[in-house]
Amino acid sequence: MGWHSQGARVTTSALRLDTVTKRFGRTEAVSNLSLEVARGEFVSLLGPSGCGKTTTLRMIAGLERPSSGSILIAGHDVSTVPPDARDIGMVFQSLALFPHMTVADNVAFGLRMRGRATERLADTIKGALASVRLPGFEDRYPESLSGGQQQRVALARALVTSPAVLLLDEPFSALDRSLREELTLEFAALLREIGATTVFVTHDQEEAFSMSDRVAVIDGGRLMQCEAPSQVFNRPASARVARFVGMSNLLPVTYQADGRILCHLGELPYQSGAGSARATLVGFRPDDIELGESGYGSAGLRFTARVSRSVFRGRQVQLDLEPERCPDHPLRMMVESGRSVPPTDSVEVFTIAHERLHLMES
Repeated sequence: MGWHSQGARVTTSALRLDTVTKRFGRTEAVSNLSLEVARGEFVSLLGPSGCGKTTTLRMIAGLERPSSGSILIAGHDVSTVPPDARDIGMVFQSLALFPHMTVADNVAFGLRMRGRATERLADTIKGALASVRLPGFEDRYPESLSGGQQQRVALARALVTSPAVLLLDEPFSALDRSLREELTLEFAALLREIGATTVFVTHDQEEAFSMSDRVAVIDGGRLMQCEAPSQVFNRPASARVARFVGMSNLLPVTYQADGRILCHLGELPYQSGAGSARATLVGFRPDDIELGESGYGSAGLRFTARVSRSVFRGRQVQLDLEPERCPDHPLRMMVESGRSVPPTDSVEVFTIAHERLHLMES
């Protein structure tokens, strides 16, 4: 494997999916999906349950065959190649460690199955375990390991064959939150350090955003957007992506003859043109709304609304708003617990900074 420096993109692709479709009977689980992953890149497939992300991963692994389209690994078409003949490593959601085998035998399993167990096998296993921060664990059994240690053994087994592509199928989903957060950052740093090309399936946005070079959002079997985490989070390409990443406040826009763009709350800080021609919605996050005038002056969109409901969510309180101008388009706001406003019939002034508003397609 080569070394990967974050921020520098190697142009040679380790993995390419060309217009891949997968049907189960009359159901199209994945539809015309194209994706390219560079060597050393970490790409997450992010989406809700049943969106097609796991089916996509299984096709890359060879566990499912595409109905149409092609899959290339290191430039070779592997669309019809069986899993054991593909240059991949995989960490399953269940980890699939053999309880009757020692850690060393679990790690060596892939090498032995591929006929690559040499006289230096012990040194290879020792190096693999050292790379995942488990030196000296060769003679332990899985039952004696913590959940995090079992995760590392599964990763060492996947990496020991030096695969062209590493596949991770929601490997952290069974862990408690604190351990999951610790391991995601540790795995991301480790995989960058050794230059692994990684495709990671998850429904957890925080995992995807914290670990990835790019995030591929999949919904309804289609690739909706594939960009850097900050771009997906702050500039979702469509309403479906926006709702999934938490930009839940969406309002329709109208175009005026003089070039102005309006929404139900007022005039937006845009002029109609090539960049906005296809936009039909404006979106903003619940925590983009501020109570009061907020000192933005002409750089903020002000509106009045009634607080219809208040929901305590720990550090923050969710406020449901009914804007005076459009009570049929309720908005959601998040504030710190100490600044909460109880439900009331009185009207409050709220502000959204212009820079927080984002035009998008429906």
